Amino acid sequence: MASPRTITIVALSFALGLFFVFMGTIKLTPRLSKDAYSEMKRAYKSYAKALPGLKKMGISSVLLRKIIGTLEVGCGVVLTLVPGKPKDVANFLLLLVMLAVLFFHQLVGDPLKRYAHALVFGILLTCRLLIARQGDDRPEREESREQQVNAEEKNKVKVS
Repeated sequence: MASPRTITIVALSFALGLFFVFMGTIKLTPRLSKDAYSEMKRAYKSYAKALPGLKKMGISSVLLRKIIGTLEVGCGVVLTLVPGKPKDVANFLLLLVMLAVLFFHQLVGDPLKRYAHALVFGILLTCRLLIARQGDDRPEREESREQQVNAEEKNKVKVS
């Protein structure tokens, strides 16, 4: 039977992956929701206006929206379908995207209700990453503890 940690990681990965595939798709195409797509276009225009450095680098609001949407779809697919360490990389990239989105919302002065989803999903991504990384540290601790116990037993034998 799978451990509670494994079930939590799988459930978070699947749910977060589907969410980001959905949100990224909304940024890329109006097929799912024309209203949401129009709102995304409007929002990214305001982000691009607030960051004149992007225009100097040749990044328009359309390109910024497409980059973030593509990252969300790609990383969402990895979180949903790909096993192993690539999930952690995708998780980290999505966490960076969420930090950038929070920065954009703060920059243009959006109210909390406009970016609460980014805050919540950023926290969920952080939790998923911490839970996933926590399991990686545990075997090393157990091995080092076993080595310490073995060394103490050898020292007891030598002293006797």
